[in-house]
Parts: sequence; structure tokens; C-alpha cells
Amino acid sequence: RLFQVEYAMEAIKLGSTSIGIQTAEGVVLVAEKRITSSLLVPSSVVKVVEVDTHVGCAMSGLTADARTMLDHARVEAQHHRFTYDEPMSVAAVTQATCDLALRFGEDDDDDTPKMSRPFGVALLFAGVDKRNGPQLIYADPSGTYVRFDAKAIGGAAEGAQSTLVEQYSKSLSLHDAQVLALKTLKEVVEDKITVDNVDIAVVPTASAKFRILSKDEVTALLDEVGNA
Repeated sequence: RLFQVEYAMEAIKLGSTSIGIQTAEGVVLVAEKRITSSLLVPSSVVKVVEVDTHVGCAMSGLTADARTMLDHARVEAQHHRFTYDEPMSVAAVTQATCDLALRFGEDDDDDTPKMSRPFGVALLFAGVDKRNGPQLIYADPSGTYVRFDAKAIGGAAEGAQSTLVEQYSKSLSLHDAQVLALKTLKEVVEDKITVDNVDIAVVPTASAKFRILSKDEVTALLDEVGNA
């Protein structure tokens, strides 16, 4: 047993909840933002980020650790694009990030920075590539990554995952997936979901372009979920 990895897993359970859903039309990421003070600027809390034009990522756990891993993922994606003149596949981006996650405790002679503990963060990579189409891949602190049709991570992941198991269908449209993800998040988190404490992003299959939804689009989805 690697107790450091187990402790990192526990840190994720204290994090905010994120949900990803893959459909034939694309992939959706929805992430809760914990606003701990009325004086906190909501836009400064970032839970969904762009890795490359065709790949995005949602996080749960220690945000500083996530930033380190995603900076590495961005460098790898750009290096691949400049070297081979093509976008890096979603699986390859995830693998490169998980390779970094495995470096804790290493004692190599090279000049790469050493880490004394695993990263305390779980990641959901969402993207579209030519070979495999839309993909949702979950990566944990042990460096293990697995592909999912729908996955929840964070503090309320257990309840959210149960809802996804019951309601997910491969025939969902991209819009239906957004509604399902937001509805599921609304059911499992303690705070009321508003336009200020949620991030929603999509990667449509048609365009293969990662995009974070605007406030107006999020408001429209919240209205639809509220009236459902």
C-alpha cells in the first residue's frame, strides 16, 4: 500500500465536485466553484481550463497541484503540435500528464525537479481527436487513467456517479448532456448553483474546439434545469 497516494485520494474527496459526460456529439465538463466569501471575486476561481484547442480539463482537489500538472500538459501538447504539425491525441495528453504524476519519490541523476509526494488532485480530460472522436478520461493521483462515458469527481462524487449511472444514455445529445450534468451537480452539492459558482465547457465533435460557456448560456441552462 502506498499511503501517500491514499492520502492524496482523500484530499480529492474534500474538493469541489466536477462532472464530465461524453456523447457522440461531443464532451461536456461541469465544475462547482466554492465561493467561500461574499468578497471573493468568482471569476478568479478556475475549475475548468483549456489544455489545447481540442482538449479541456476539469479538476478536483488541490488547485495548485492541478496548475502544475496542467502547465506540463500544455507544454507537451504544444511540443507535439510544433514537432509533428498535428494535435496531440486526448489519450496522449493524459498519459503525458500521468507520467508527471508518477515522478514522486524518484531519485534520478538528471536535472528534472523531484517531488516528495503525489499530486492531490483528480483530473477529467475532455476532448475530440480524429482517431478516437470524443473522449472523456479520468486521471487519479496514482498516475492511473481510465476512459469513461460519464464520470464525477470530488466531494459529492459518489452521489453524482449514482445519478449518472441511472440517467446516462449513449444517445444523449450534447445539449441533453449539459442539462444532465448541471442537474446532477445541482442535486448533490450543498450550495445553490448560480451562474457565479459553476463552470461549464464543451468540446463539440463537429468543430473539435474547446469552449467555456458564457454567463448568458449558463443562465439559460440553469433556467432550463430549474423548470425541468
